[in-house]
Amino acid sequence: MLHLLPLSISAQCRCGGPPSRRRFVGGGSLRRRALGGGTDVQPDTPSSRRDGNERPHAVAGQEDEGGGGAFLESVRKLLLLEDAAPGEEEDQGQFPKRWAIVFLCFSAFLLCNMDRVNMSIAIMPMSAEYGWNPQTVGLIQSSFFWGYLLTQIAGGIWADKVGGKTVLGFGVIWWSVATALTPVAAKLGLPFLLVVRAFMGVGEGVAMPAMNNILSKWVPVSERSRSLALVYSGMYLGSVTGLAFSPFLIHKFGWPSVFYSFGSLGTVWFATWATKAYSTPLEDPGISAEEKKLIISQTTSGDPVTTIPWDVILSKPPVWALIACHFCHNWGTFILLTWMPTYYNQVLKFNLTESSLFCVLPWLTMAISANVGGWIADTLVSRGTSVTTVRKIMQSIGFLGPAFFLSQLSHIDSPALAVLCMACSQGTDAFSQSGLYSNHQDIGPRYAGVLLGLSNTAGVFAGVFGTAATGYILQHGSWDDVFKLSVTLYLIGTVIWNVFSTGEKIID
Repeated sequence: MLHLLPLSISAQCRCGGPPSRRRFVGGGSLRRRALGGGTDVQPDTPSSRRDGNERPHAVAGQEDEGGGGAFLESVRKLLLLEDAAPGEEEDQGQFPKRWAIVFLCFSAFLLCNMDRVNMSIAIMPMSAEYGWNPQTVGLIQSSFFWGYLLTQIAGGIWADKVGGKTVLGFGVIWWSVATALTPVAAKLGLPFLLVVRAFMGVGEGVAMPAMNNILSKWVPVSERSRSLALVYSGMYLGSVTGLAFSPFLIHKFGWPSVFYSFGSLGTVWFATWATKAYSTPLEDPGISAEEKKLIISQTTSGDPVTTIPWDVILSKPPVWALIACHFCHNWGTFILLTWMPTYYNQVLKFNLTESSLFCVLPWLTMAISANVGGWIADTLVSRGTSVTTVRKIMQSIGFLGPAFFLSQLSHIDSPALAVLCMACSQGTDAFSQSGLYSNHQDIGPRYAGVLLGLSNTAGVFAGVFGTAATGYILQHGSWDDVFKLSVTLYLIGTVIWNVFSTGEKIID
């Protein structure tokens, strides 16, 4: 995934000479627009300068010349956990510290979904071994959400008060231990298994709020969309990885091996996180003065939050727009990802192997589209388009794209075209990472964790109720009715988002 980071290396590597000095985005001044009393942060662009002859800044991460050897050396240092001395990063083209944080968050989310989806594969041999009926299987699968719901808002409050590093580190270790304990709990009995799965949900529930908090402190607004897109694509690739490796491990070593191996990876990640990550650039002794200045100029203060202004937060229409649109978005997304294998099997008449294979395609499509959307959004912002406009464009694609492709399924008879529509639906859905999923940091960067916790709680409820409602609809109706309801919510979300959302900072 290194090609996704904002680095560019010259085709010619000059040996023997010192590495060129690195230039970072946004080194110039920032323009702030007063929009309705708020502040819309924009990076300085050539069109904004009075002197038309002034040379524009380099594009994100662009280097003046050479530096291939310096880049390779920086990657080696990152992988070997070698810290650079303060100020060394800029002079030797060191891997940007902010993108090291982003890559670690990406890795955490990769593990997050690997540990979450492995149960969907392992539950089959487990139910055969312990004699579980479908109702018991459903209870086990849903127990994850008991803990997941509990820690959304609590995780956001905790992250905003003590810092994202502590909370995300806790979450990964907590859910990794719960994953590794799953085989032991299953042997002890069903109640123990339900508790362990709920505990796993507790750990994963704090991940998104904690990540949102730490990136709000580390990533400049000009790089916000692509950084979040990369992190969330870790979730999609985690699902692909988990679905791909779980059957192999089960076949080769038995179903407990899935939980032991996946759970142990969390300790490896935590060892890196504990030594390399900091909640804010102000706490990092190894970051260069130039990169620190760049980050601080485009992000919120690193001061910890002491109290949460609930009355202010809940009085803002854009906050409620976030909550409502997160619900509308997750209703369609969770339904597709939960019921897609059944749709492929019952409607398209694919066998189970084919259904599993085609279920991977939307995750891959989302991983690619999320990063494409992130780069488009950041490019628009860097060229002077207001953050508000960019967020509305990207989220409109994230709503109207799935609505269009789902509405076509009732008119399609070809299985190949139906799979293509599903993939395109999820691909356009991933543009939401540069829309509503980036907006928490726009409107209230100091409270980004709390805001994400609030909206994602609504999103989780949408997933739980939407999945259950789909089963009820299919008993009394058809798949067309399922898709029509999702399309209706996508359209409602589009209207709410374009009327009430903003990219301005409205909560200090």
